[in-house]
Amino acid sequence: MSDQVGDHIRVSDFRHVLIPGRHHVVTRFQARFLADLLGGRLKDLDGEPIAPMVDAQLIWAVTSANHQNTRRNPIPANRREVAIELFSRAEGFHSLVVPIFDTPQTPRFAEITVKAIAAATGGLELTPDNSIVAVSTPAVITMYRQLGFRIAELELDHPDKPPRAWEVLEMIAAADPAWQEYAHPATIDVFQRYALPEHVRLVLGDPVVGTEGSLTETRNYRTYAASFEAAAERKWEQARPYIVPGRIVDVGCATGAMLELAGRDPELAESDLFGIEVAQHLYEECVHKKSQGAFANPNTFFFQRNILSGRVFPDNSIDTTLTFALTHEILSYAGGLEAVKALVAAIYQHTAPSGVWINSDVCGPEDGDRVVVLRFHEPGLGHASLDIGSMSPAEVTGYLDSLTPAGRFMQFARDFPHLAHASYECEVIDDRRVRLALRDAMEFVAKAAYTDNWLSECHERFCALDWASWQKIVEAAGFTVDPRSGPYRNDWLVTNRFAAIGHLTDDGGDPVPWPETHVLLVARRRGLSTWTNA
Repeated sequence: MSDQVGDHIRVSDFRHVLIPGRHHVVTRFQARFLADLLGGRLKDLDGEPIAPMVDAQLIWAVTSANHQNTRRNPIPANRREVAIELFSRAEGFHSLVVPIFDTPQTPRFAEITVKAIAAATGGLELTPDNSIVAVSTPAVITMYRQLGFRIAELELDHPDKPPRAWEVLEMIAAADPAWQEYAHPATIDVFQRYALPEHVRLVLGDPVVGTEGSLTETRNYRTYAASFEAAAERKWEQARPYIVPGRIVDVGCATGAMLELAGRDPELAESDLFGIEVAQHLYEECVHKKSQGAFANPNTFFFQRNILSGRVFPDNSIDTTLTFALTHEILSYAGGLEAVKALVAAIYQHTAPSGVWINSDVCGPEDGDRVVVLRFHEPGLGHASLDIGSMSPAEVTGYLDSLTPAGRFMQFARDFPHLAHASYECEVIDDRRVRLALRDAMEFVAKAAYTDNWLSECHERFCALDWASWQKIVEAAGFTVDPRSGPYRNDWLVTNRFAAIGHLTDDGGDPVPWPETHVLLVARRRGLSTWTNA
């Protein structure tokens, strides 16, 4: 507090101003506010005057510092830090920028941030006795007040109603030139030099990727990544004969397992390898693995992008594009058949003459409308399904694991049409038999074992495109289909998954063989020479 003593003003004991936030933008208002705060011209949230703070240090806690290219965090932390440093120099502030890794929502956020600052700075302890917190978010204010900190409330309830940083960011996303009236010149400088307005518009306008940088928020990425890693060598052996050396990109690269294998191939030692991954969790794992030296080829690069939202590579610049287990997710999450066509068109556009696109994914059966009977080994078709949307992931898994495959089918018949927005008609004959289209039978048996990712799997459509449909889409985009391409049946799945559930028959009881389950599609872009590696 400040008291007038003769001609002197007692200076506040506060030595630090903590400013927690994502700080994608610093504003002109923040410059004025902080100058008034340090100069002793403001009151705290309780109406008590704040004494002048001579030589006080501003502590900028940049939260979600490990997130970028998501709607919640479109700007990388290093760009945010540069803008804060330029801002501080221009305004004459003594600042310290501390990156804070993203954490799940927790009532201990304030406590965690204070401890993270101490760890990052070698022991700087921020306490209610030496620090005041400048923040405008009510929930965050509550957490710091519970720790005993006084609050300088920034934009909150200010009579001028200045836009907050995230509101300025939304102006940028909307291409509203008024954003430059509110952003500090330091932010304007950094945004213009690094073309960040265009980047913000791209990320915040993405209709597919969620707030956290993912196609779906219901996926267990740990098990998803593990299954992809386990299948990597088999998929690489499948694709390797068709690879064209040069610039090779894996779209939807997950944890980068395919590029690890490509990097070990001596014939591809001179190739540049690119991984494109939209999911924040998986992209971060790629970057982590690269820092550990997992990729033998030093020319291995990763980008967090959505290829459907804008051009990633120049036209005619990529020799080989790989997509593994991606196209069914594009169809399921990004807008159906039209999104798949957009993906194929984007790949064709960046493919060089004589280049190749290799796609490996699930595939619908050739005669998908054929009516079959799925006969289960164990009864359970009389089981009543539940509304599991409000259950925790662990509760969902436990419930599904308690059911027979037939009981699990009844839950699938409820969840799949709702989540995948697809029709799903079936006729229960008795406690072990159900009549339905071959395509719908395969949708279930392909997913019945994935109880730890049930809600995500029920959102996805595996059998929407058969081989004939794939050929039409690819050729319409301008590609030529390699004659060695085609659908095939994964017999491991037949033996270990499908046969454990039951078997298919026709209405007369005669066996119906399990149809094709996957596709290997090799699409060539014609060039001046004959097919490479053909």
